[in-house]
Amino acid sequence: MNEFQKFLDKIVNPGYREKMEGLFKHITEKFPGLKREIKWNQPMFSNHGTFIIGFSIAKQHIAVAPEAVVLDHFAQEIKKAGYERSKMLFRIKWTDEIDFDLIDNMIEYNIEDKKNMTKFWR
Repeated sequence: MNEFQKFLDKIVNPGYREKMEGLFKHITEKFPGLKREIKWNQPMFSNHGTFIIGFSIAKQHIAVAPEAVVLDHFAQEIKKAGYERSKMLFRIKWTDEIDFDLIDNMIEYNIEDKKNMTKFWR
């Protein structure tokens, strides 16, 4: 988790920091082959040099950005989970539970879909 420690240390609210730590820990344990890195001041996970999923935080939510293709593919699941979606991300309110199955499915989709990709972005 060291790659994300500076990011986590900037989260003033201890509950929010704990929620982000739990999310990062879950992904790291479930997908140990993913690389943890900070790019554009955002924590993200990549695989063989290609973007898999990224996160940012705001006053009211966690922004989850797996790329628009993934958001379109999982549109119904995002809606069913009760999350708000924009073109490039969806939002998990700090008061919401994290749907780890949805996050896992998105990561698995991106790993498979981008297995032969040589660029960072689609």
